[in-house]
Amino acid sequence: MSGCANNEPYALRVLGDSMEPEFGQGDVIVIEPETNHEDGSYVIAVHQDEYIFRQLVLINDQWHLKPLNDHYPTVKINENDSVKGRIISKSSGKGRQIKTYL
Repeated sequence: MSGCANNEPYALRVLGDSMEPEFGQGDVIVIEPETNHEDGSYVIAVHQDEYIFRQLVLINDQWHLKPLNDHYPTVKINENDSVKGRIISKSSGKGRQIKTYL
């Protein structure tokens, strides 16, 4: 994630199917590092020393990173240390349809 200031939005391309059906392989997501995130936000976080794209959910007063595809596990995290940014938009498809998440 080098090349951007810590507070500048940046874009990443989705790899894999862990966030389908909402986010598919090849979609481009825009991440806002300096924004609030809450239960249900789509986030970029660090888990086991790797960046991971998941939905942040609160389960029994504990934060978890949940994939949208049930074939992947939900993992417990320390939200304050792990979350590095919130997804604010995506573009997908041949016509590059844009959807925002605020």
